[in-house]
Amino acid sequence: MKLDGRRESTNVEDRRGKGGVKAAGGIGLGGIIIALIIMFMGGDPSQVMEQMGGAQTETEYTDGQDYSQVDVELMTFCKQILAGTEDVWTQEFKKLGLTYRPPKMVIFAGSVQSGCGGATSESGPFYCSADETVYLDLEFFKTMKRQIGADGDFAYAYVIAHEVGHHVQNLLGTLGEAHEQMARYGKNTKGYNQTSVRLELQADFYAGVWAYHDNQMFGSLEDGDVEEALNAASKIGDDYLQKQAYGKTMPETFNHGTSEQRSRWLKKGLRTGDVRQGDTFSPSYSSL
Repeated sequence: MKLDGRRESTNVEDRRGKGGVKAAGGIGLGGIIIALIIMFMGGDPSQVMEQMGGAQTETEYTDGQDYSQVDVELMTFCKQILAGTEDVWTQEFKKLGLTYRPPKMVIFAGSVQSGCGGATSESGPFYCSADETVYLDLEFFKTMKRQIGADGDFAYAYVIAHEVGHHVQNLLGTLGEAHEQMARYGKNTKGYNQTSVRLELQADFYAGVWAYHDNQMFGSLEDGDVEEALNAASKIGDDYLQKQAYGKTMPETFNHGTSEQRSRWLKKGLRTGDVRQGDTFSPSYSSL
């Protein structure tokens, strides 16, 4: 991506040196990182917390610690991408006759306390609607590259844009309505999981919409960028990750969508840039 000279968002808080917090710990999938990424980019971290063990973990960090050049560059990158989402969604909400309220972003290391409760790095990046904040541990980007072969700046931007997509859903009322519906279905039911998939695919679509307009505004996309994001989308499909972790798929447990679905909705957003074409709730589930 071409990001030279781009502004950095001021809505980013660095909590890496603020000391540890206790959060629900224990890796419920046997410590296999690639299996944990099945829960990758969820809209509600409480789902992750309930699937993880009850042990408590505590990570401590000290103020003033030195960060690697890679981490410094990743921090700048996150601020620039968040700024891009602010610019794009402010414009898109204005088209809808609405006012966009940007989310905050918290960069943490190890564990963090959010408005939705405690979380650890193993939860993956997440959006908390209670405090309208995206939470991200920079180590996740390195895990993407090391564990699933999803690398590249636009792949990382897709992660952030997806979480901001959940914020867009929150502002439009979609997230709240879906969570109410999921509560009526009850945890781990067919209806619950299918509603979750619809939410995640729409967030993928919104990530594509952001990329379309960011490129229109700033000429940010370079050759190979789209392929990076589509590769990342395919590598985080429920079916792909379950095959890697278990050697088989369990469609009834899907809660983010298949590789094909995630790639297709991201690509649709990239192609159209039209928020109105992102309805993942009206179509039949089999046609998503």
